[in-house]
Amino acid sequence: MDVCFVIPGIGEKAYQKLANVYSAIEPPTWALLLAQTLRAQKYESIILDFEADRKSLDEATKDIHNTKSKLVVFVLYGQNPNSGTTMMIGAAELAKKLRENYPEYKIAFVGSHVSALPQEVIKLDYVDFAFINEGVAGLSALLKTDLINRLSGVPGLMYKDAEGHPRKGGIARIITNLDEELPGSAWDLVDLTKYRSHFWHSNFLHELRTPFASMYTSLGCQFGCSFCMINIVNRTSYGTGVSAADSKGMRHWSPEFILKEFEKLWELGVRTLRLTDEMFFLNKKYYVPILEGLIKRGLKFNLWAYARVDTVRQDQLELFKKAGVNWLCLGIESANQEVRLEIDKGRFKKVNIREVVQQIKDAGISVLGNFIFGFPEDNFYTMNETLSLALELNCEHTNFYCATALPGSPLYLQAKHYGWDLPEAYEEFAFLSYEHKPLQTKYLSAAQVLKFRDDAWHRVFNNPPFHQLVKNKFGQQALDNVKDLSKIKLERKLLRG
Repeated sequence: MDVCFVIPGIGEKAYQKLANVYSAIEPPTWALLLAQTLRAQKYESIILDFEADRKSLDEATKDIHNTKSKLVVFVLYGQNPNSGTTMMIGAAELAKKLRENYPEYKIAFVGSHVSALPQEVIKLDYVDFAFINEGVAGLSALLKTDLINRLSGVPGLMYKDAEGHPRKGGIARIITNLDEELPGSAWDLVDLTKYRSHFWHSNFLHELRTPFASMYTSLGCQFGCSFCMINIVNRTSYGTGVSAADSKGMRHWSPEFILKEFEKLWELGVRTLRLTDEMFFLNKKYYVPILEGLIKRGLKFNLWAYARVDTVRQDQLELFKKAGVNWLCLGIESANQEVRLEIDKGRFKKVNIREVVQQIKDAGISVLGNFIFGFPEDNFYTMNETLSLALELNCEHTNFYCATALPGSPLYLQAKHYGWDLPEAYEEFAFLSYEHKPLQTKYLSAAQVLKFRDDAWHRVFNNPPFHQLVKNKFGQQALDNVKDLSKIKLERKLLRG
C-alpha cells in the first residue's frame, strides 16, 4: 500500500459508558475522501478504523504494520471538525506505540487540531509530517517524494529535518474545484454495517441505526462563531503555536456530483444518512437541486442536516421534509441576548427562536436543539434562562455542551490572550469525558459550569413533557430506550468529592 489511513479509537475515554451503546460511530468521512482522491491519482490505500473495530494497542499496531504501507496517515477529524482535538487522545497513544514497535514507518497527522496547532503537533516525537488545512494538495505532493528529500516544496506541510528540527514546506493551497480534486468517497474501503447513527437520528430505535453513512455536500462555513473552529481547515498560513483560521467561506460540490454519491450509498443499502455540512440549509442554489434530485430519484433516506435559526426559511421546509430531511439541527446556543452577541450570533435578535422551532415541527421535521453553557458572560441567571428555553421548546432531542476553548477557535485565542485556565491534556477537551475541563466564566468556576450542564441534561431527559413527546411521536419502545439512556450518569473528575 502507498498509504494506510488510520482512525484511532477513543471510545470510553471520550464518551465513558455512552460508548458501549449510545454514542454514534461515524464512517471516517475524511479518510474516505482522501483515499478516493489518491485512487484517482493511481495510489493504493487502505483504511483501518479502530473506532469501529475496537482493538488493543498491540493488535492495532500489528494491523498497521501488516499493511506494509509507505506512509501512515492518522486522520483526525472526529464526528465533526470541532472534535478533532478529542481524536488526539487515541492518536497520541497509538502513534507512540507504532513508533516504539516499528520505527521505520513514517507517520503523518492531518485534521482540524493539526491545522490549528501545526507547530505544536510536529514537535511530537511520533509525528514526522503535519498538514495544515485538509491536506489534499499536500498529501498528493508528499507521495511524489521519497518522504526524505524535496520536502520544502510540499504545500501546507510541516516536517522534521535530518536533525529533527521542525521545518515548513511550501505555501499551502486551498482546493476549490471539489468535483475534480475531491472526487467522492472510497465507500468500498469500509463496511458501513459497522457504523451506527446518532441515537436520536434513528428516532431512538437501535435497529434503525445501521448501516449508516455521513457525507459532505460542501466544506467550510461563512460564519465565525467564537466557540467553533470549523474555518481552521481553510487556512493557508502556518501561523504560530496559537493559530486562527485565515478565512471564512464555503466550497461546494456540484449537485449533480453529490446526487451520484447518494445513489452509491443507496445501492450499498444505506438508509440513515447524515449531511455533515456546517450549514446545509443556507444556499438555495445548492440545496434545492439536491433535494429535488433525491425526490425525483425516489431515494427515501432518513436525513439530518444543520441550520442556523436565522437561515431557516419556512417556505422551504416542505421541500426538506419531502426529500427525507427528518431532522434539523439548530445551533441555538444561549437564550440570553447579551451572551449571543458575544458569540457572534447577535443577529438572532431579529429572529423569534420559538416561532422558527414551531415552524419546523409543524412541517413534520424533528428538531435537535444545541445549547452551550459557560460562555465568558454566563452566570447562573443566564444559564437558567437557557435551560428554561430548552425546556420550553421541548425539542425532539436536546444537546447540552460546556463552552470549551477548542484550538483553532476565536475563543481559544481569547483565552490565551487573557491568560484563562485552559485544558492541558487532550482528554480535558472532550465534552463527555471524565477529565473534561470547560472554561470558567467571569462569574463561575469550571466545576460550577460542568455541574450545571450535567444536571440540566438529566432534567431535560427526565422531563415528563419530553417523555410524552417521544412516546407520541416515536412510540413506547423509543421512550423505554430514552429512559434507559437517562440512567447513565457521567463521572467527572472536577466534581469528585
